[in-house]
Amino acid sequence: MADPEVSVSPYWELTFDADGDADGRELDRLLAEVPRRKVRDLIVFAHGWNNDRSGATRLYSHFFEPVPGLAPNARLGYVGVVWPSMRFSDEPIPDFPRPVAAQDTAIAQPVLDKNTRHALLEVFPGRATVVEQIARLLDQQPDEGASLEEFGRLVRLLVEVRPQGPQTSFAADTLAEGVPEGDPLMLFGDTAAVCDEFARALAGPADAEGFALPRLWDGAHELLRQATYYAMKRRAGTVGERGLGRAVGQLAQTTPDVRVHLVGHSFGGRLVSFALRGLPQGVRSVKSVTLLQGAFSHYAFAARLPHDPRASGVLDGQHHRIDGPLVCCYSHFDSALGTIYPLASRMAGDSRTATAEFGLDRLLGAKWGAMGHDGVQAVPGTKKYALAEALRTRLPASGCVNVDAAAVVRRGGAPSGAHSDICHRELAQLVLTAGRVR
Repeated sequence: MADPEVSVSPYWELTFDADGDADGRELDRLLAEVPRRKVRDLIVFAHGWNNDRSGATRLYSHFFEPVPGLAPNARLGYVGVVWPSMRFSDEPIPDFPRPVAAQDTAIAQPVLDKNTRHALLEVFPGRATVVEQIARLLDQQPDEGASLEEFGRLVRLLVEVRPQGPQTSFAADTLAEGVPEGDPLMLFGDTAAVCDEFARALAGPADAEGFALPRLWDGAHELLRQATYYAMKRRAGTVGERGLGRAVGQLAQTTPDVRVHLVGHSFGGRLVSFALRGLPQGVRSVKSVTLLQGAFSHYAFAARLPHDPRASGVLDGQHHRIDGPLVCCYSHFDSALGTIYPLASRMAGDSRTATAEFGLDRLLGAKWGAMGHDGVQAVPGTKKYALAEALRTRLPASGCVNVDAAAVVRRGGAPSGAHSDICHRELAQLVLTAGRVR
């Protein structure tokens, strides 16, 4: 396979399957060439939801482009992690071309266009009949309640989940003592009720007469999206712990002086964070971790949760495995993480309604929030900076650091807002600042 065309060099891609197994030839090449190219600082970037290798490569090329000019004397190398994830085609990425189907609004398009169907088939192989049936229901949108229940059954079949006793929060980012991990309740409750909640969130503010106009099948489409993201989130943890963490450990054995800097966007933030849990004992080669709009619980690194002292984050204490800081960028312009993510998390992990006690905004923002919406929470000693301030100062040498990146992470339309608006010179500079790369 020919080397990908990217803006920086030396650049390697490292591919993992859904079980975290690395492409052996790519890994062997990386381990052999890093010392030969005399790389001192290796930046390893993991994408979030994404449809194909070319899209991942384009993202990495765009993000890395300003880095050589920002650190002209550094001996840099770059790795793009490729893992089986997917993005719905109605989620535009700023500065990236939109699919033709999404551009042509004059012609009515099916709810699941061909690009999204293809992505579902790539990420969930062997499910062609299920995808076809899901697409047919979304296109026809029948009125019968039984049709929504059938839709829920098909979604469960697609993402391969089964009810297994008590359920925990969305893809188990927080763990209560004595409560086993399981699959999300949103896939096993009343499908119509779940679709209604999603539909109301998507409908936004009420109309001029004071009535919102939720559509159940819009909620069903969002249920499919969130179920798919649940599977991707679960997979990101597997690939990080079993795949990338081990690969970084092998690199530390072959080239112990290389300083590794992990960067992750969206679920890629979860992937690189779980890589810390997969590091072999004694490995201290990871010198920084930078999370860009991380799509996982803001309590993931907490020893105890404010609302449940029996529970901890699934990555409790793992930030101490970094020989440097964990820097978390967030933006209130990220509507994917500010609204839909916490709603899905609540429905995934708690069948009881707590809105009367807490108020919806407080419940969603505090209890079920995401890293990329308000940063790391409930970790003592966490520092907070605005982006411009973070770039001017010397960041802490260890611990968690929250950086409000809303000054640049601000562009994007529905349904995800600015979630994918991450290719900025300032964020590339922040990665270098976090790792003390000069």
